[in-house]
Amino acid sequence: MKPDLQTRQELISALHELSRVRPQWRFGQLLANLATTAGQHDPGAVWDLEDDIALAAAQTLIQESTGTQDHPANTSSVEDISPQEVTS
Repeated sequence: MKPDLQTRQELISALHELSRVRPQWRFGQLLANLATTAGQHDPGAVWDLEDDIALAAAQTLIQESTGTQDHPANTSSVEDISPQEVTS
């Protein structure tokens, strides 16, 4: 399937925004989290991920990261916990 140019541009913008709201994620982690959020769980999942599905997943991750979703979820990860919180 030929990718839609507008969807591709929106996806790139969403990846930029996701990088901004989750600066602690390396780019590979960002892509892995994107694929997982899109329901893909195997290591090669990014290869088969359609742009529109990736865009929806990126938007979900952005909403979760910025607290703009209807039902806030706990999105903290091990990387979000400071060393002081671990030892407390």
